[in-house]
Amino acid sequence: MSNITVRKVLDCDDRSLPVFAEMDRVLQSIGRRARELFALRGGAAGHALDDWLHAEREICWPAAQLVDREEELAASIALPGYEPREIELTATPRELIVHGHLRREHKEKEGDVRWSEFRSNDVYRRIQLPAAIDAGRVKATLKQGILAVVAPKAASQAAGRKSASVSLAA
Repeated sequence: MSNITVRKVLDCDDRSLPVFAEMDRVLQSIGRRARELFALRGGAAGHALDDWLHAEREICWPAAQLVDREEELAASIALPGYEPREIELTATPRELIVHGHLRREHKEKEGDVRWSEFRSNDVYRRIQLPAAIDAGRVKATLKQGILAVVAPKAASQAAGRKSASVSLAA
């Protein structure tokens, strides 16, 4: 298991890191592709979410899961083939942004390559969080192609959830 360096942005309004501008560009590309898919279907209503999700997968979105626990949020992001040095994780109080930049080329020692799906591959995943977290305490590890992120909830969020569960049990 390898630890991942986490860039910690403690202020939600601080968007100065380059990853925020990169994420905006990626989201614009996804939006353009979703509109193209909508047009290709003839513009029939009722499938906008499907178009958006298809565009995300097509452009760069790895599979992910977010689990809401009592005192923390835990995210798992599929990044098979990536090394820890190829992954950047940025944590703010309300979001996680994962950027994986894989730069490998498959080269055949003998023979002509007729076709190949190996390429340089940048992936992004932005996860908006349902509760505020303590961005300064976020930790991440990479094991068997799964990036595991543990984000402790901000003190007020964790305390609020405990008191809510106590009042429900009483």
